[in-house]
Amino acid sequence: MTYKPKLGFWQILNMNVGFFGIQYSFGLQQSAVTPIYDFLGASPDQIPILHLAGPVTGLLVQPIVGALSDKTWHPKLGRRKPYFLIGALLCSFALLVFPFSSSLWMAAGLLWILDAGNNTAMEPYRALIADKLDAEQQPLGFQMQSFFTGLGQVLANLSIFIFPLIFIGTTGSLPTWVYASFFLGAFCSIASILWSISKTKEIPPTEEELLILRQKKDAFEPLREIISAIKDMPKVMWQLALVYLFQWYALFCYWQNSSKSVALSVWNATPENTQAYSEAVSWTGLVNGWYNVVTFLVAFSLVKFAKKYSAKKVHAFCLLIAAIGFLAFPHIENKNLLFFAITGFGIGWASIMGIPYLMVVSDIPKERYGVYMGIINMMIVVPMILQTLSFGFILKHVLNNDPRLAITFAGVLLIISAILTMLIKSKKVPDNIVSTPIGH
Repeated sequence: MTYKPKLGFWQILNMNVGFFGIQYSFGLQQSAVTPIYDFLGASPDQIPILHLAGPVTGLLVQPIVGALSDKTWHPKLGRRKPYFLIGALLCSFALLVFPFSSSLWMAAGLLWILDAGNNTAMEPYRALIADKLDAEQQPLGFQMQSFFTGLGQVLANLSIFIFPLIFIGTTGSLPTWVYASFFLGAFCSIASILWSISKTKEIPPTEEELLILRQKKDAFEPLREIISAIKDMPKVMWQLALVYLFQWYALFCYWQNSSKSVALSVWNATPENTQAYSEAVSWTGLVNGWYNVVTFLVAFSLVKFAKKYSAKKVHAFCLLIAAIGFLAFPHIENKNLLFFAITGFGIGWASIMGIPYLMVVSDIPKERYGVYMGIINMMIVVPMILQTLSFGFILKHVLNNDPRLAITFAGVLLIISAILTMLIKSKKVPDNIVSTPIGH
């Protein structure tokens, strides 16, 4: 069994700094891409299918990258870090080019590249926590990623609010603020990954493990490894997959419709009213920034609650709080009160980005950390694919193309996912789970 030395708080923080750049990029995807599609002339029922890039690249890239990284060892870069670097380079390229999109389909194509890069970088990050940290420190590692998720997405959403006040007018087909936000995202993506790579050393494989890694492999081995891992998947992961089906379908409904819901409920405007809709987009960026502030404020406290009450109870409670916020959100006409409603989602998002991994990590064999973390991502992206393929029809024929009803629909789905979470049979977080105090 590989010995894992205890790491200090700042070592764990430096290891996860790269997650900040990844999540800054995801923040732009969540809050800026739909408005860009709107500016380029997309109709409401086209929006879900235009977001197909994210879940499809996640479905294809993350389990393959996970399986490959399990079988990788580079003398200088290590096992997971080569994939961080490749992903960050792809992501930075796409973010630099994205604002120059002259058509709807050019933007959609660049989103595929952007999401492929993000997924390549993100998947090994989950496995790195399992590689480097023992059971006692893993909760802090996963919730550190929740912290950087909140911080990265806060700054992304703040840029969407602040930059339109600084960069006035349009450049090409899009508002000038889009260029500033995406260029900053490109810098954050590569710079934060390089920081983590320079500050983190991976645990080298044993001689026996190295011999196995050097064995000649064929091109289909990653696919066979994924199929084998799914066949051998622990029962708790199947239970988590059902929770994720409702949870992530709901989140995609919110991200795709939040700006238009705010525009209708507060400004009584649609994307055709460019000035009012731009104000709504900027305000929604600030609101979404706030829920990510809440995320990084509460992320570490959830570790202690998971220790005391169990990971599944904490996650179910957080989902319920998020659902209440979603149900209130579309009925709010005072723009300042939106911050109170979205606070619930901030708490839920802090749990979503870290706590579920605590339910399953102890059931996963260490030699398969990468592939199983990729499979968990498949559980995320399959609901997203279903959403992009089905929700356009639901929105048009059941919800009357009303984005406010889409947010209500998301709230109901989160209630279902909270109930399903309580049905999971998972191991209780060990009593000694948090020994490294915050700030140590």
